[in-house]
Parts: sequence; structure tokens; C-alpha cells
Amino acid sequence: MYYVYIVRCSDNTLYTGSTNDIDGRIATHNEGNGSKYTRSRLPVALKYHETCSSKSAALKREAAIKKLSRIEKIKLIVTKKSR
Repeated sequence: MYYVYIVRCSDNTLYTGSTNDIDGRIATHNEGNGSKYTRSRLPVALKYHETCSSKSAALKREAAIKKLSRIEKIKLIVTKKSR
């Protein structure tokens, strides 16, 4: 199973990624080894995730989420929490 996720960085920016181990990936980000973008914006906090059936589906969904505006991403986060 693969996941697409959004984390909030310490500077209040949002970062979107995909993984097959969500807990491990968030830990890796917070250790400073996750991505160049999050490395200087620690700590990060998981705000949203969804499951995908394959790596290909996760990468496509990640690309689609990255195209959303910040406001659209926040709406996605809020909508998921209210379900």
C-alpha cells in the first residue's frame, strides 16, 4: 500500500510527498533526512494522508495535489478531518 501525505513545516509551509511507510517517512523528515525542502523547516507534522493502490497511483495523486493552491490544500486537510 502507498500513501500520499501533506506535512506542515515549522515555517507554516506545506509539503506533499508519497511513500509506502508513512510513519517511517515522517520520522525520516524529522531526522533531517527526508527531503531537501523539509530539512531546513523542521519539525514537520503530518496533517493529511490518503491511501493509494499502487506506487503509480500515489505518484499521480501527489502530482495532482502539488498543482493545488495552498488554500485548496488546506481545504483538503480540513475536509478530511471533518469526515
